[in-house]
Amino acid sequence: MTQDYIAAGDEALAGAYEEPMSLAEYVDAALERPSIAAHAPKYLLEAIESMGTRTVIEEGEERERYRFFDDPANDGEHAILGNTAVLNGFVDDLRTIAADRGKREKILWFDGPTATGKSELKRCLINGLREYSKTDAGRRYTVEWNVTSATEERGLSYGGDVDDEDDWYESPVQSHPLSVFPEAVRERILADLGDETNVPTRVTADLDPFCREAYDLLEERYRRAGRANLFSAITDSRHLRVKNYVVDVGRGIGVLHSEDDGSPKERLVGSWMPGMLRELDSRGRKNPQAFSYDGVLSQGNGLLTIVEDASQHADLLRKLLNVPDEGRVKLDKGIGMDIDTQLLIISNPDLDVELDKYADRNGRDPLKALKRRLDKHEFGYLTNLSLEAELLRRELTNETAVWEAEGYADLESRVREGVTLSMRDGRDGVTERELAPHTVEAAALYSVVTRLDGEDTPGDRGLVDKALLFDRGYLQEGDERIEADAFDFDGDDGSHGIPVTYTRDIVADLLQTDADRQHPDLPVERVVTPDDVLDAMADGLSDAPVFSRAEAAEYENRLAVVKSHIYDRQEADVLDALLAEKGVDEETVAEYVEHVFAWANDERVTTDRGPVDPDPLLLKVFETEHLGRFDDDAYRGADPTERVEEFRREKVITAINRYAWENRDEDFAIENVDVSEIPVIRAVLDAHDWRDVKRLFEELDPTQWTDPPSGTETERCKERTLAHLESQGYSPASAELTSRKVMREVSYRWD
Repeated sequence: MTQDYIAAGDEALAGAYEEPMSLAEYVDAALERPSIAAHAPKYLLEAIESMGTRTVIEEGEERERYRFFDDPANDGEHAILGNTAVLNGFVDDLRTIAADRGKREKILWFDGPTATGKSELKRCLINGLREYSKTDAGRRYTVEWNVTSATEERGLSYGGDVDDEDDWYESPVQSHPLSVFPEAVRERILADLGDETNVPTRVTADLDPFCREAYDLLEERYRRAGRANLFSAITDSRHLRVKNYVVDVGRGIGVLHSEDDGSPKERLVGSWMPGMLRELDSRGRKNPQAFSYDGVLSQGNGLLTIVEDASQHADLLRKLLNVPDEGRVKLDKGIGMDIDTQLLIISNPDLDVELDKYADRNGRDPLKALKRRLDKHEFGYLTNLSLEAELLRRELTNETAVWEAEGYADLESRVREGVTLSMRDGRDGVTERELAPHTVEAAALYSVVTRLDGEDTPGDRGLVDKALLFDRGYLQEGDERIEADAFDFDGDDGSHGIPVTYTRDIVADLLQTDADRQHPDLPVERVVTPDDVLDAMADGLSDAPVFSRAEAAEYENRLAVVKSHIYDRQEADVLDALLAEKGVDEETVAEYVEHVFAWANDERVTTDRGPVDPDPLLLKVFETEHLGRFDDDAYRGADPTERVEEFRREKVITAINRYAWENRDEDFAIENVDVSEIPVIRAVLDAHDWRDVKRLFEELDPTQWTDPPSGTETERCKERTLAHLESQGYSPASAELTSRKVMREVSYRWD
């Protein structure tokens, strides 16, 4: 088995690297696959687009999301959840810059509060570019030189001693292979590459100083020797070869961290090593061989330069002003270097404060030129319930896979799910703790509700409805479906609120709490319920330094609506469990719908016996027994009264007609309709309420639920209910606690 792992490692590396090639072979390869010659912003754009898109709903709108930002190379470990519109704007900017249609001088700036995914963006870019560079389409190339065959007097090196066993030295800053060619020839090659993507390849950078030193040395030797075809001699495969490299931090990606220090020049391009000048032939000037190319621009040359925690490097930002549009930096007074990199800075809102410190000077603001070059993309807190639930689960577990649901019902079931975690316990070693179903949902919903602008809620609805509208893209009320585009949301959603880190810490503390302190009547169980989390989140607001007093007070006021919604969800689970054995099968529902449809249209129903009239008794039995909507007083014999007729037309027929209209391009026939495909029909026909329970279980007593007397209907109902809840993902303990809570509330209004 060990050999299998070794073989897999060999295969992975074999796919990432190629044998070096000559310059001519590289040009032939580029003419066949132009993507391998792409300049920095175009390469970044192609890497993002290479992984395709998927459709998501965010803030109630359907959007196309680039899968690149789901971090597929690492199974979603550093996926950026949400902020799709911001990321799409970033890609649009890249497309504009790559095509040289504008914004070339811009420094792309990602701003936003803490815990909004900005650090994940950095990791996602690094991971995605690294993996893309291992593919055939994403191969990245640079040049390396060998000058020992031209002279025995000295070799060529940088950053250390010469290795006698290896006379090849790679460009320290990933110089583009086409930069070896004279400019006029290079332009002809670029023109021949074509423009299939409407983003032509642009290579304007000349060789870096280290490579230029090798080129000049070879040129001088062969010129003195009177060699014809001088360029061919310099670029002969004995002296120059093109090699591919895997993109990573330090090789095509430069990352400047907050803790990095040194002079501005050292942080940007590197530093001279004066002691080496005595050992190298500098020919009367500073030699590029005696330079450490470890600055962020040097490492990021050829692809991407990231300045993380940019407010910590505010002094550098003004030094970067001309890099994007001029594409050149000075290593020293006498030596400059061309740069091909996409500049990207990441900051918290404190950079805004730094940039605005001279704002009161109006036209005399010394930072005005810098502000003009910054192109801001602002990350916000998540405002989708399902995304926040997914993020919270990531924070608490090792789950990394991105949720891609087939429909909202699938997504909703994941949000509802409970979580079981193995926790270290000082007394028992390792024990399991459970987040009951709806607990993650409750924490996520409360967080989202605190982030929503309360001034532009949809119609006369509240913040919970707005959160659900953002997540689903619609609200369903009986047979009425309200789409998100019916409302204009222009508020300040996602700019503030409870961050996921606060919620994660609250939940983590609860998971460590002794069970007997949480639920004294269940001392052996270790369960965290939605109420436990919501109460703890609200109680901690006033003491958390991250919130102001006004914010804490505002968020506390939003707790009640979240508790009410989560209780409704728990109540629905218990109701469904109580009435599970009394449910109606799909065939019976479909038969009822077919007879109602025929009744409304004065048509006949096709049966095995041939066409027959709609059966009024069948309709009555279904509406009284299964739906529990009406009693015998609502009928004259088997014939419906006006209120029954209104129910059939307004609640059932309207939904069928809407379904027919939405599927008008298909051959629509009511007998071919799968009732489960009509959500509103399911909502009407499968709805349960406590009237059904009282009608079916007349001797049930909710006040006895916690400890029902033996042999009673209450005991039998409880056993069936708990068994069904457990089949739906509840543990025995969470089923017990949830059903107790619901029945305690129901007992207050039972009579």
